[in-house]
Amino acid sequence: MKQVVSTAKRIEGTPVPPGDKSISHRAALLNSIASGTATVSHFCEGDDRRAMLRCLKGLGVNIKRIASPDGDPSSDRFVVQGHGPYGLHEPDDVLDAGNSATTMRLVAGLLAAQPFMSVISGDSSLRSRPMDRITRPLIAMGATIMGRGQDTLAPLSIRGGDLKAIEYKLPVASAQLKSCLLIAGLHAKGETIIHEPGASRDHTERMMRAMGADVTIKRRTVTVRHSALSPMDVYVPGDISGAAFWLVLGACHPNASIRIRRVGMNPTRAGVVEILKAMGAKIKVENIHEDAGEPSADLVIESSQLEATEISGEIIPRVIDELPILALAACFAKGTTRIKDARELRVKESDRIDATVEGLSALGANIQERTDGMVIVGGNPLTGTEVNSYGDHRIAMTMAIAGLIAKGETTIHGAEAAGASYPRFWDTLDSLLPTGQK
Repeated sequence: MKQVVSTAKRIEGTPVPPGDKSISHRAALLNSIASGTATVSHFCEGDDRRAMLRCLKGLGVNIKRIASPDGDPSSDRFVVQGHGPYGLHEPDDVLDAGNSATTMRLVAGLLAAQPFMSVISGDSSLRSRPMDRITRPLIAMGATIMGRGQDTLAPLSIRGGDLKAIEYKLPVASAQLKSCLLIAGLHAKGETIIHEPGASRDHTERMMRAMGADVTIKRRTVTVRHSALSPMDVYVPGDISGAAFWLVLGACHPNASIRIRRVGMNPTRAGVVEILKAMGAKIKVENIHEDAGEPSADLVIESSQLEATEISGEIIPRVIDELPILALAACFAKGTTRIKDARELRVKESDRIDATVEGLSALGANIQERTDGMVIVGGNPLTGTEVNSYGDHRIAMTMAIAGLIAKGETTIHGAEAAGASYPRFWDTLDSLLPTGQK
């Protein structure tokens, strides 16, 4: 599908991003192995939600969807009947993680702890993504894992159970890898000790602790011991990665005012707000509160004069998903912005360095590709043209935001990719436009 966007005269509204994907996945998975029933509200939408729920149901978990009376799918509730740590069933078919690397990696940690054989796979894109970062430590814990490419690529065949704890230093700061091992460590004998080279998202350890797990955190070391979980109702705050598109739109558009409601503000995720503030964005954080141990707030953004910056080092794991849209923000900043230490972008749903540079260059940006990032010289006016999403939801949405600020019309090919994480993205975009432009 292709979508055409054109220069917006005014941007104004109050979007509510989808529920945070990372928190949604953990709420569903951890409540599946708790002993009792819990309700997850404002669950993330799109393909990733379907992938996680499909895998959990394939393991025998009873998950009931309660539709919202107003017909808004974002207000649906999901009731999860937990089976306890060892109540899952051997699946009678391959577990399908679709395009969701989070699903594959978190569920793999769960499967490694189960005393049966299972196979987990995904679409062609996910089957090409490296899985050796999880297979190596899970094998060291005692799981038997086989896969393509010398056990580095899906489909992965996993026979688990009887795990022993390990002490492991992560090769990169990765919340997916850390969470995989923490989930396996819940079932392992002894203390599973994980050392991180840098800060990464901490949703798993936050939620585990809130559900009663024996988890300790000391600087960049997380330790988990064999634990049973208690069920916990969770209201999932809005996804900061989804909110990032509206933040950049509001900051870069010359006539904009946007309030984004109830956005997750976990310190390990809010790097995009820190970077935009450092660039001079007029962002206000209001109505701060907590949902199940996760902070959230309303974010108000207005048209801003941005200054270039460098995005590198320890903040990269905290903004890895937001780097394409931050590259667009850099196009409107005074000076030269450098994005470094972001080689991980090469192995996302697309090569996001290549896709971002190609798309923004086509629109007229002064942007150069580097092995581990990009260099962007701000100030070049953007002009509408035809661009491609490369099947990547974050590239599709980045190009859409660019098209609202560029002169003329921009056609995004493969625009349906946005639905992977933000099914109502195009409707929300329309809601921010003047009446005559919708």
